[in-house]
Amino acid sequence: MPMTAEDIMSKTVITVEKDTPISELSELFIEYNINGIPVLDDDKKVIGIVTQGDLIDQNKNLHIPTVITLFDAVLFLDSEKKFETDVKKLTGNKVEDIFTPKAVTVSIDTEISEIATIMAEKHVHTLPVFDDDKLVGVIGKLDLIRGMA
Repeated sequence: MPMTAEDIMSKTVITVEKDTPISELSELFIEYNINGIPVLDDDKKVIGIVTQGDLIDQNKNLHIPTVITLFDAVLFLDSEKKFETDVKKLTGNKVEDIFTPKAVTVSIDTEISEIATIMAEKHVHTLPVFDDDKLVGVIGKLDLIRGMA
């Protein structure tokens, strides 16, 4: 019988709310030695995930988009929306400013081979695990590697 998410997931789930300060988020990553944390809304529903990568992105150099002026209009050659998002991430001080909405998730009966495929193809390394609508665990890269060993 193939192994599933339930067999390899970490059952202790650390979560943050969208108004959690970035400083507190940093402490959680260090204290628990984890890569990603599910983000909850006011109703305790998972609305996304925040990762160490999101935190690192907050400290990168801002790419100023190239613009051209045509008549009286300013045209962005890069995405103006991406620039606005980057500015928000760089200046943010709460989880809601840097997290990734709509986290990729799996159910408790998702097979380990499918989990590996999801992580590889979608470039995600932290997967919240659900049993129906209830968050019951999290799978990180190390959980997957342990399960495959």
